[in-house]
Amino acid sequence: MKELTYPRTIKEWPVEDRPRERLLKHGPEYLSDTELLAIILRTGSRERSAVEYAKGLISTYGDFRKLEMVSVQELCQIKGVGLAKATQIKAALEIAKRYNSSPFSPGEVFKSSRTVYEHFHENMRVKKKETFIAVLLDGKNRKIREVCISEGCLTSSIVHPREVFNPVIKDSAASVIFVHNHPSGDPTPSREDMDITKRLKEIGELLGVKVLDHIIIGDGRYMSFADEGVL
Repeated sequence: MKELTYPRTIKEWPVEDRPRERLLKHGPEYLSDTELLAIILRTGSRERSAVEYAKGLISTYGDFRKLEMVSVQELCQIKGVGLAKATQIKAALEIAKRYNSSPFSPGEVFKSSRTVYEHFHENMRVKKKETFIAVLLDGKNRKIREVCISEGCLTSSIVHPREVFNPVIKDSAASVIFVHNHPSGDPTPSREDMDITKRLKEIGELLGVKVLDHIIIGDGRYMSFADEGVL
């Protein structure tokens, strides 16, 4: 049996096979990853359709989670993608990431380490470098704001107490929660993690600022110093 081949332009495809029309008829849940990505890309080129470009991207990177880790610059290196399509892809994946993150907004009361984990997990677990964040809280444990303190090398983050507590003092925060990720995906604390947590807690006590927790985020799991009773 001869394999069917379609024209490069999706508009020339049978209506029932076009991704957009399939979405309208059946719903987005019935579309493949390739078809969904093709809708985001919108157009192809004379050489390849949007579906073919989408299929190439999925084939190269495997899935949307891995594609999300690719920079705009890297995507632009792929023939036929370009800046417009690269930014469309990144914007769509960022929307998905934010949708899957639980809000922990300014003014909201800190309730548990799980609240913090669910807020930061989607964004931090895909980072290739350790990122150290301070969440500032007022006297009633309500969030003031979150501050990115540092982004370190692939395996460790350089955290200086002065950089950590400057925003704490500036915002008159009563307490603080520290959050950082392990690019390896394993949230088990290192000796460096233990030492910096102890040091920051001691400095916080001198300044009258309570360190409520230090949460390490891995891939699908986390570790809380407070929950483990080691803070």
